[in-house]
Amino acid sequence: MTLFFALCFIGVAIAGFSAFLIFWPLTLVHVRDRHPAVAGGFGDFAFLDGKALRWLVGGRYHALDDRALSGLATPARIALCVIWFGLGMAGLLWLYSLAMK
Repeated sequence: MTLFFALCFIGVAIAGFSAFLIFWPLTLVHVRDRHPAVAGGFGDFAFLDGKALRWLVGGRYHALDDRALSGLATPARIALCVIWFGLGMAGLLWLYSLAMK
């Protein structure tokens, strides 16, 4: 039963990944088009750039006071947190199942 719940958390992480794949590129295109100074700090391939992801997770998009950007970046940020939560919980349940043997 424990591994079933771990598998369910993997599904949660996959759902978060799907949402991230939708909202993060839209956020990057919006930043590129409307905030070129910010986009210039991200580098050439911002999709997996650590600086861009830290900008997203840190919520620094709120400083730009752009409601459209917040509407795109907030779901991307939540999706990234859901990925981490799902994988973390699946890992903990897997470790728990090993300890219970």
